[in-house]
Amino acid sequence: MVSVSSPSTSLFEQVRASRHAARQLAILSAETRAQALEQIALGLEAHADAILEANQQDRQRAAPWVEQGHLSAAAYARLKLDEAKLATMISSVRGVQSLPDLVGQAQWIRELDEGLILERRTCPLGVLGVIFESRPDALTQIASLALKTGNGVLMKGGSEALYSCQQLTQVIHTALSRIPGFPVASIQLLTTREEIRELLALEEAIDLIIPRGSKSFVQFIQANTSIPVLGHADGICHLYVDQHADLTMAVNLTIDAKVTYPSACNAIETLLVHEQIAPQFLPQVAQALQDQGVELRGCDRSRQWAEMEPATETDWATEYGDLILSIQVVEDLEAAIHHIQTFGSRHTEAIVTADPEVAETFLTQVDAAGVFHNASTRFADGYRYGFGAEVGISTQTLPPRGPVGIEGLVTYRYQLRGQGQRVSDYAGPRARSFTHRDLSYGSADLSS
Repeated sequence: MVSVSSPSTSLFEQVRASRHAARQLAILSAETRAQALEQIALGLEAHADAILEANQQDRQRAAPWVEQGHLSAAAYARLKLDEAKLATMISSVRGVQSLPDLVGQAQWIRELDEGLILERRTCPLGVLGVIFESRPDALTQIASLALKTGNGVLMKGGSEALYSCQQLTQVIHTALSRIPGFPVASIQLLTTREEIRELLALEEAIDLIIPRGSKSFVQFIQANTSIPVLGHADGICHLYVDQHADLTMAVNLTIDAKVTYPSACNAIETLLVHEQIAPQFLPQVAQALQDQGVELRGCDRSRQWAEMEPATETDWATEYGDLILSIQVVEDLEAAIHHIQTFGSRHTEAIVTADPEVAETFLTQVDAAGVFHNASTRFADGYRYGFGAEVGISTQTLPPRGPVGIEGLVTYRYQLRGQGQRVSDYAGPRARSFTHRDLSYGSADLSS
């Protein structure tokens, strides 16, 4: 049941300013919006020290919260910014800048009748409300994608990332103010928990809510607003090692998918192993994982071949976000797919196999936003897909699905140009007929 509070006057004014600025942003030229993104990238480079210092203050402030149980270790890990991550953030902004412009693009044109021309053109969604936990790098991704697509955005980061988000927003606003007349208010930051509930009540002013965080956090957002919500609640990803797998490749992909960034939503939480290769493969992969500090939890069969804690039914449905991995030995491909469909969250699933038929069956039968063959699940990311950045990952079936970049932040409108035609002209014994003829843009006269 949706339960919301009335928005405060100050928040309402912020939202109204953002919507007004978004209208101005939507009609700016692609060149001006590209210039804005370059100014942001330059600002991030120029203020790197201040950004990292603000992040250090956030981490110092949040460290006791982990010890007290108020903040998970995974969330604390996602909070960290360093020079390498900041460089990636800057590269991401420039990646978005280099993408094709999708605003105001003609998709098709059709003559309904002589002098009655229907056209479909892309346009921004409007105003986005993005609420995220930890990960201050999400702020620059979201802001750059919103600018690229002509959308206004109100962002609310977690309290653990307050100083980082404030510093980044200041850098962005300063950068945008260098462009004469640029609608700086299109990018806004909210800073209090109370503003989240207030924001969720603004169904007439906010067009889309995008939550990024834990399962409970996303479920709270979904339960407390009537605004459309895009996102995913869980990142329970699997890697299935088939009987025809290259075992060295399988070990390497397991390590990459679990160890490189265990708190990421595209890290694997369960390793599925075909029973025919379990005696040979499990001792290898278990040792490699344990050498990296990974705690293993396995089914009874997997524990025959490697030392690990017993797994429970709860483990199969848990997103650890940590150096913990559950392992299940399965009879065949069908059993692996059944396990994934039972416990997976439709985020990203992968198979390691040298058999093309087995791979194709896996790719076509597993229902997930991303299904990979002989590749790490960690590739499920807007930046790695060439989207420049992402506002989040959607596990819903309807589009957008998977990492959501600029294509997921534009919609379209139908524009009809006529010469006084009436619907009644096309009814009755002397009705005119529709031509429904698709046109090319060179042949259409839109001046009427």
